[in-house]
Parts: sequence; C-alpha cells; structure tokens
Amino acid sequence: AMQVETKFNILNNRLSIQGEENPIETIKSRVKSLDSIIRKLEKLGLPITVEAARENLTDIAGVRVVCSFVEDIYKLAENFLAQDDITLLKRKDYIENPKPSGYRSLHLLVKTPIYTETGKKEMIVEVQMRTIAMDFWASLEHKLRYKKAIDPQVAAQLAQELETCAEESARLDEKMLRIRDRIKMD
Repeated sequence: AMQVETKFNILNNRLSIQGEENPIETIKSRVKSLDSIIRKLEKLGLPITVEAARENLTDIAGVRVVCSFVEDIYKLAENFLAQDDITLLKRKDYIENPKPSGYRSLHLLVKTPIYTETGKKEMIVEVQMRTIAMDFWASLEHKLRYKKAIDPQVAAQLAQELETCAEESARLDEKMLRIRDRIKMD
C-alpha cells in the first residue's frame, strides 16, 4: 500500500509541475489488521491461511486518494493506470453510477509488484478516489452503518437524509469545478 501511495505522491508532484495546482488533497494507505483478515476469512468459510487471504481477499491493502475536483480524479486515475507496472483488475465508477445509498467514489482494483527480502511478489491494492465532499459524506455514512445501538427507524431516517446530502454534495462538486474553470480562464 505504501508503494502505491508513493506512486500517487510522485504523480501529484509531476502534475502540479505541468499545471498550477496539486490535484491531490490527501492520501491515506492502510493494511487490514490480522483480526479483520481472520474475521473475513471465517465469514467466507475459508481456511485461515496466508494463501487463502492472498487468493480471496482483495481489500487487504488499500489506498484512499482525496482530490478537490472530480476532473482531477479521472486525470489522476488515467495517469496512474498508464504506469507499466500497474495492472487494472477491476474498475467501479460510483461517481458516474452512485450506490443506492448515495455513495460516490472511483474504485480501482490493481495489481502491482512489491519487492521484499524474499523477492518480487504481486500485490493487489484497492484504490478509492474521491473528492473532499465525497470523503466527508462517506465517513459520516460509515459512522451510521457501524453504530450498533441506534433505533432502526432513526437509522432509516438518517440514511434518507444522507442520500439527500449525497445529491447536494454532488451538485456542490459540479459548481465548484465550474467556478475553478472560470477562474482558470481569466
């Protein structure tokens, strides 16, 4: 995950030299905890082995890239996927096609070589790319989803409000992009 994060940092610097602003606001990488991996393997009825984890879990390593504008997400994704040691396995565009909850993000499942003391290994990394507004929304929705002691009726009402927020947030992202483009033209 750290190697993919480094690739994005290098891209950010390269694109900021070509343009006038850095497309990336923040980058976070994470590796699923051992407890979490074991729980997921058990849930899937798989053996608790390194091989089972490597072959069946695609979200062990993850990188979240937060950009200011939707346009930057697509430009960055294109440049990232153009690198010859990145292989795209799956692309899910929840910006063009949001989830019913309102969730928006571009997900790229990629394979990249990592170099360890025992040699070269292929690693699968899940990359999530979002705007600041999408990231803010997703963190709030995550809190609601994992809050155990909440009345189901209240949870349903809040989920509905969050869906509305997602639509408003998407409109705000579009407006901000138009304003930025007008600023660039002057």
